[in-house]
Amino acid sequence: MLVGGDKRLFAAHEDVLSISPYFRTALKENFLEDGAKQLALPDEEPEILSCVLEFLYKGDYYPRLLHGKRRDSWHLENEQDTSHNGGRGSSEATFFHPGVGDVVLRDTVVYCVAEKFGLEDLKRIALRKQGLQVGISADVILRSARYAYDNTPDSESRLRAHYLALIIRTRRTFKRSGTMQMEMEMGGKLFFDLFVAMCNHMDDLVEIR
Repeated sequence: MLVGGDKRLFAAHEDVLSISPYFRTALKENFLEDGAKQLALPDEEPEILSCVLEFLYKGDYYPRLLHGKRRDSWHLENEQDTSHNGGRGSSEATFFHPGVGDVVLRDTVVYCVAEKFGLEDLKRIALRKQGLQVGISADVILRSARYAYDNTPDSESRLRAHYLALIIRTRRTFKRSGTMQMEMEMGGKLFFDLFVAMCNHMDDLVEIR
């Protein structure tokens, strides 16, 4: 596979790629002279494609999602858990997305790519990982929320609902955010959905009282 604007080369087994309906269809039509197959993915980011390939081979991507049986809770692996990692991958919650021109949450982009590639289990993992991220600034959250809306179909509700709930839950922080005002002026379906969700939230509070 030739990935991104600089055509970074990735190698993978056809049977592994074929887990994805998207790749399974694409591979049927792409041959080189020696019988090998090659896919061009100029719109994908190499760092994100690495996460996808790691999931296809290992069932998760770094940092892995770990389950604590004692408390029946989930957490992301840390440096003490990563002797297997061998220095591969990034544990940063955000990364610079050239198409956006700024940093966004990596798991959001992984989720959107998983939606495109038809990988429901990867979507589930990426969404759970996002819920474990803390200390993310308001501007990154809003930028990532808009990215999620721009890169998922209207029929996809889980990632969008995650962001709506997050913004409502931490609305006091967003009220003080200059980025929030700029984003609201831009408008779009994100803020229509947020308005509806806020109205429903206020109705629920009134009913509780």
